[in-house]
Amino acid sequence: MSALRKYEIMILLTEEFNDNELKTWVFNYAKNLRKFNVCDISVISRGKHNLAYSINKRVKGNYIQLNFSSIPKYLSNFSNILKLDSHVLRFLIFNKQK
Repeated sequence: MSALRKYEIMILLTEEFNDNELKTWVFNYAKNLRKFNVCDISVISRGKHNLAYSINKRVKGNYIQLNFSSIPKYLSNFSNILKLDSHVLRFLIFNKQK
């Protein structure tokens, strides 16, 4: 069995979420991550900011940072879940292992 590694995902969501909807979205995504035996999940809301350039005719977005530990083979599953979500404008997964 592969060892757990630490990862960080930065997610750019559309701006139309209010605080309660944003919490609900993050809670549902974290629940999906738990299906893959992800542990040590922490969520940081980085707030709503203007974008440097428009993405899909949007000029503002909500930034969410998720830190977690997982087995590397599940990363493609996480990416696929985010790619299918219409509220996700962009995302980037960082490997935090040295």
